[in-house]
Amino acid sequence: MEKWDCIVIGAGAAGMFAAIEAGRRGRRVLVLDHARAPGEKIRISGGGRCNFTNIFCEPERFISANPRFATSALKRFTASDFVARVEAEGIAYHEKTLGQLFCDSSARDIIDMLMRDMSDAGVVLRLGQNVSVPVCTERGFLIRVEGQELECETTVVATGGKSIPKMGATGFGYRVAEAHGLKLEPTRPGLVPLTFSGPTLENMKALAGLSTDAVVSSGGASFREGLLFTHRGLSGPSILQVSSYWREGEEVQVEWLEEAAAFEGLRSLRQANGKLSVARALAEFLPKRLADSLLTQMSVTGRIGDMSDRRLAELASMLAHWWVLPAGSEGYRTAEVTVGGVSTAELDSKTMETRSVPGLYFIGEVVDVTGWLGGYNFQWAWSSGWAAGQVC
Repeated sequence: MEKWDCIVIGAGAAGMFAAIEAGRRGRRVLVLDHARAPGEKIRISGGGRCNFTNIFCEPERFISANPRFATSALKRFTASDFVARVEAEGIAYHEKTLGQLFCDSSARDIIDMLMRDMSDAGVVLRLGQNVSVPVCTERGFLIRVEGQELECETTVVATGGKSIPKMGATGFGYRVAEAHGLKLEPTRPGLVPLTFSGPTLENMKALAGLSTDAVVSSGGASFREGLLFTHRGLSGPSILQVSSYWREGEEVQVEWLEEAAAFEGLRSLRQANGKLSVARALAEFLPKRLADSLLTQMSVTGRIGDMSDRRLAELASMLAHWWVLPAGSEGYRTAEVTVGGVSTAELDSKTMETRSVPGLYFIGEVVDVTGWLGGYNFQWAWSSGWAAGQVC
């Protein structure tokens, strides 16, 4: 029987990072994964350039049943700490909008960095492994892998959530938690496009491919970013962001234009050229296809010169408060993350160790901590992996 100090299940961002930290402490570490290659989500992220962190990574930009849980790990291993490692490796990167950091070349740069660090720390990686649920023993844990029994003092579960199953995502981590009597927060797809049906979808189909900025709100959260119409509904950064807060049966509000600014702008156009059609006037502020579609839905026609202040105010209000009811989302197939997971009430926020099962750790996406779009979830992987790696 093979004996290890620590076995990490999952060769994604969190798992590899935890293994590196544990290996640097002199621990004999084995990383197991059922996939054929490590870091597959890293490889496809950011359009192949990996949005590896965000310089504005603050705890309030994460969703959890316990919003304070992520604070310790995020404060102890920060975005700056990870950037320092990237720079030490000579990996070129750049900042995009809203603090997002991407590799200049390829996401492979991050994977290669992690692989080198694991090798230097003496970590052993085995891929394509069929791993059983760890069983508690007097000396730690017993894990069966491909008919072989492995024994370890500590086990780190870094198997991710259910998002993007074509990349090998499964609910294995949740099964491990349940097998050890741990509570799970309900899971749902996050950072995912929203779908629609009926007349609402028909209106959107005509706008497929159109992109514009908007403020999108649902579930108590609002985001001003790009919005994209698709053949199935709505996508784009603002929709992906709010999807993590949206619950089935809830409406989503879109603010195409700020109400007061829309009213003043339309009134100025009325004064300058009252012969303009309302459609032409609105097209001064929004893409023409969108302006025409919205006015059709609102049953607004005619010339802007014929509209009273009251009517203009009503139009401005409708543009600022456009409500739609999604039929659902694209689901885990395209979701970037899983919201929910292993309850933070079961974990020590400083170490990520379970309170009731000594030596068992959960890190990364499998935990009920979900970040905003834009590098936040990778930072949670680095920070939670680092925290566990100091002690596992």
